Amino acid sequence: MSSPILNQLPIWATLLPLLATFPLLVFERRSPALRDGFAIAISIITFGLVLAMYPAIRSGITLYTAFPELLPPFGISFKADVLGFSLALLASFMWMLCTIYSSRYMCDEAACNRYYPFLLLSLGGCMGVFLTGDLFSLFLFFEVMSLTAYVLIIHNETPAALQAGFQYLMLAVTGGLSLFLGIVITLEVTGTVSLVAGPLFPVINRLSALAFIAYLVGFGIKMGIVPLHVWLPNAHPVAPSPASALLSGIMIKTGAYGLIRVIYQVFGPQMVAQAGWDQIMLILAAVTILVGSALAIMQDDLKRRLAYSSVGQMGYILLGMALLNINGLTGDVYYIFAHALMKSTLFLAAGAILFKTGKKKISELRGIGYVMPITMTCFVIAAFAMIGIPPLNGFVGKVFLTVGVLDAGQFAYAVLLLIGSLMAGV
Repeated sequence: MSSPILNQLPIWATLLPLLATFPLLVFERRSPALRDGFAIAISIITFGLVLAMYPAIRSGITLYTAFPELLPPFGISFKADVLGFSLALLASFMWMLCTIYSSRYMCDEAACNRYYPFLLLSLGGCMGVFLTGDLFSLFLFFEVMSLTAYVLIIHNETPAALQAGFQYLMLAVTGGLSLFLGIVITLEVTGTVSLVAGPLFPVINRLSALAFIAYLVGFGIKMGIVPLHVWLPNAHPVAPSPASALLSGIMIKTGAYGLIRVIYQVFGPQMVAQAGWDQIMLILAAVTILVGSALAIMQDDLKRRLAYSSVGQMGYILLGMALLNINGLTGDVYYIFAHALMKSTLFLAAGAILFKTGKKKISELRGIGYVMPITMTCFVIAAFAMIGIPPLNGFVGKVFLTVGVLDAGQFAYAVLLLIGSLMAGV
């Protein structure tokens, strides 16, 4: 059994960044140094709170606290199991690094007093997605993260940023409504939205199919699955580079996390296979890998290429969860971690190039390795990992995915993984 103090760690890891925005609004009026230092401190403490859960999680304990009297009939609950804890640890670590990075990158930017509060709000929303114990609580924090990310996207307030932000907002609202539809159907059919046990749906029928489609659309928009990806390549180039790193490295993974929970705890892999929904996801994964990778090759803007590359990489993650076997799921979760580290590194390196040279186009970067050798070394290592060069983490993830593909008897998708890797190396 876990102690009440341990059970409160998921609550505080979620609420601390949200509550910290209020003193931050006071501190930022006094001095930029105080503002930056406070934001960094909150991100470090949040990471520490998540890290403090490790002994309990390692011992096989699930941390859980429910408040059923809040927002009836759903209630609000917080939970940390192995999957939620692992992704919360990854997210809080990357947020800590990007907040530290922001203190230098954003020093000459306008509207920093708006940037940091929304950076913390989005952190709290992201923590809530990973550390809640029911679909409704996940939805609430998912919306907090989505809406606050809009402000990060339009930060520069250029026409392109405002247009990209509007497109993102419309799709985020559409995704939110779709998720809510799925949650309402789940509550009506099963009488619960809890993620403590599962699967929830008893039989395959029209309502269960509608709920699955609603979840797939809602989480698929955040993941950037083709054809729901259109916001992603427009948002990343206009957002500040640390925000782009978080958008691509972490926030789109909340969609993948939600879909994994839906497949394994709301419907169950057996029902998904019996209904043929796994075939829908496999087709979408193949299209996403090919379209995202092909469009990435065509881009000259560095951040736009990285954005389209993220679309293709999310196809791998969708493929892993659609295989419905242990090696596919292992490769899927591993690749979520690998891609978060790879793509965040690439976006932060792109930001460093832009900060130092002002160059955005790939065609302008000839000889950049002589000017910024450390940055480009990091960039090249992350790029090799994304291609799948052994022994880097991208290679390990693709090995697990390939074994999962072979276990499922989907041999054509093994060829697809190879083609996608070759396209990523172009």
